[in-house]
Amino acid sequence: MVETEPTHTPATPDQPLGAPSVLIAGLSVVVLTVAVLQTAVVPVLGVIAHQLNASTVAVSWAVTANLLAAAAATPLIGRLADLHSKKRVLLVVLAVVLVGSVLAATTKSLPLLIVARVLQAASYALYPVGIAILREELPEQRMVSAMSVLSGTLGFGGGTGLVVVGLLMNHGANYHRVFWLTTVFTILVIAIVVLIVPSRPRSTTGSIDWLGAAGLAAGLSAILLAITQGHSWGWTSPKTLACGTCGVVLLVGWWLWERRADQPLVSIQMLSRRPIMLTNLATIFVGMGLYFAFLGLTQFVQIPHQAAGYGFGATVLEASVVYLLPGAVTGFLVALASGRFIDRFGARPVLVVAAMAGIAGFVFIALVHSAPWQIIVASILANAYISLGYGALPALVVSEVSAGETGVATGMNAIARTIGSAIAAAVVAVLLGRSAAGTSVPMESSFIAIFLGGAITAALAMALIALSKVQAHGIDTVEARYESRAMNNRWG
Repeated sequence: MVETEPTHTPATPDQPLGAPSVLIAGLSVVVLTVAVLQTAVVPVLGVIAHQLNASTVAVSWAVTANLLAAAAATPLIGRLADLHSKKRVLLVVLAVVLVGSVLAATTKSLPLLIVARVLQAASYALYPVGIAILREELPEQRMVSAMSVLSGTLGFGGGTGLVVVGLLMNHGANYHRVFWLTTVFTILVIAIVVLIVPSRPRSTTGSIDWLGAAGLAAGLSAILLAITQGHSWGWTSPKTLACGTCGVVLLVGWWLWERRADQPLVSIQMLSRRPIMLTNLATIFVGMGLYFAFLGLTQFVQIPHQAAGYGFGATVLEASVVYLLPGAVTGFLVALASGRFIDRFGARPVLVVAAMAGIAGFVFIALVHSAPWQIIVASILANAYISLGYGALPALVVSEVSAGETGVATGMNAIARTIGSAIAAAVVAVLLGRSAAGTSVPMESSFIAIFLGGAITAALAMALIALSKVQAHGIDTVEARYESRAMNNRWG
């Protein structure tokens, strides 16, 4: 366990809080930055390749480099937020994101665009820092619902990003529009943080395990590199196998080092707890479901029916507004209500119901997908699953850790989601690389496999959550006890 000395306790109802609802709403907008930056680039990769005269493989590094940098930076930034002023850390992260957005919006060089995406990867840390701020500022009776709103925002935010990009990129517009949007949005978010996030002194004392941070970053980056580039390099190529093996060896070494470190970056004891371990594994599967839904649905509706015998030949704008917007709206509404569901029924029952919705949606579209309404219904169910899942999973993590570990614990949970997204993106790339005979369009069976993959991962997430249990001797704080009661309200 990391040795920290709390110097600030979560606010209680007797302490003046200003307007907690304003803080929750503002941090939700901050967290929305993560989802928008993560998904906004995916639909325009082809446009970027065309306008920069680059290959699709080369342009894919705009996504790969972003994921690698996120894996490397998120746990470290989460730990920095645990040790220093969270508002200051949040503003520094947003400043880095702003520099990356401006660079991406102005450059016509692919290498510089990749550098910009590396800088934008700092946005992944906004979520764990936001959760840590909530834990520091809110009374215990508001904590679960507030976390659910923030986390659910990640779910519907990805769909929102795709819709907005569809509107911006109509009629062959320049891809720079997307990054000017992220620039303006980041400036707005910085203003929100300055105005509504309270300035607090450091809440814990301790040090940063820089060697552990380097080992974790290197190990995760090597594994993600093998996953994201395996399709283009070849899954059995020396480069892919070397990266994967190196990543595993580094992570094993990191695990052994952290067990012996006096003040580890991440407590191995914390990661080894049954609820934490199973929740992080479930988060990987929910993260996979997010990409199976967004990538699968977006690609499917744009397939020309005349050439493939399936699909709807939708433009990017039609795919965004007609097929994805209803699901994004549903995700938004579910995210707003998810906190109340979790408060009343507990996080585990909510997650089980969410997974059932995801299974139903993915199985439905795998079986029937010949009419637009079927795609829309499946998108609504999938978005409800993602928003509820993202709303409830962090509640399980936070209830198992002390206040001084909130940032790094939720950072590791965010990394689990990133790993899931990377795995799903690689699986989708492999499946859609299978073309029908005599055509250049993917086989219909590939999309069916993608949607069934979404159903399988939802079922696995449901099983893992059902198998997890709250520790018998929880973290001894009023907030942790409250969260444990809330999450077990209707669970045996």
